[in-house]
Amino acid sequence: MLRRTLSALGLVAIGLPAIMLGGIAYYALMGTFLIGAAWEYVNLFKAAKYEPQTQITIGGVALVTMARMFFPQAAQPIFIACILLAMTYHLSAYERGREQSALDFCLTIGGVTYLGWLGSFLFDLRNLPQGGWWFMLVMFCVWLGDSGAYSVGRFYGKHKIAPRLSPKKSWEGYAASVFTGLISGAFYLYVFTTYGYLKTDMTLWQGAILGLLLGALPTLGDLGESMIKRFSGIKDSGEIIPGHGGFFDRIDSWLWGTVIGYYFLVWFIL
Repeated sequence: MLRRTLSALGLVAIGLPAIMLGGIAYYALMGTFLIGAAWEYVNLFKAAKYEPQTQITIGGVALVTMARMFFPQAAQPIFIACILLAMTYHLSAYERGREQSALDFCLTIGGVTYLGWLGSFLFDLRNLPQGGWWFMLVMFCVWLGDSGAYSVGRFYGKHKIAPRLSPKKSWEGYAASVFTGLISGAFYLYVFTTYGYLKTDMTLWQGAILGLLLGALPTLGDLGESMIKRFSGIKDSGEIIPGHGGFFDRIDSWLWGTVIGYYFLVWFIL
């Protein structure tokens, strides 16, 4: 728990300035997490004897995320080019005798899509008006929900959510995540609108609803990564962050949280 807390504080100290500055500093931070997660994703499936194409997967994530951050009009053509390039490569691999090339192709595109295209909502959210504050609202709910689930589940968790996927996750911890997310959304909105840092007509009820969603749904991202790790027979995607595992371990819930937060804000608030 101490290592996990210290690592989290270190990430906040490094990440908060980049989040508020935006631009290249923000891309350098989030791009590192997404590209690092892509590298771990490839290695997880290679451990299971599959062969997603390393350069296309990692390079595709890098190019798609860079385009979504800085050149949005180029993002879709780059994403399509990655799909076509992946198919070309895996057709060639099949012709050379790789019988599982069709599955390898799906894994290559899965990595570019899940970590590149979906992961780019980290940048779409930050690029909204007052994006730094909106990003912190979303991540505040996700992080505190995760912390609530971890703390309550560790000491009081008895009823398992998904024993095959993640034996340590419990319904008690999940309930704590939902409740903590709800309170966090309303609390964040109250504090930062009261003191004038965030200019918005968003109500406390809307903040609470967003927080509830961010406490409830990103758990599926965590379980999704657990499914990949179980399939590969590996406990953690990496060891880069003490107490947290690898890059993929850290951002699995962010991927869901930023998409949910982005569309909630765009559809109902902005």
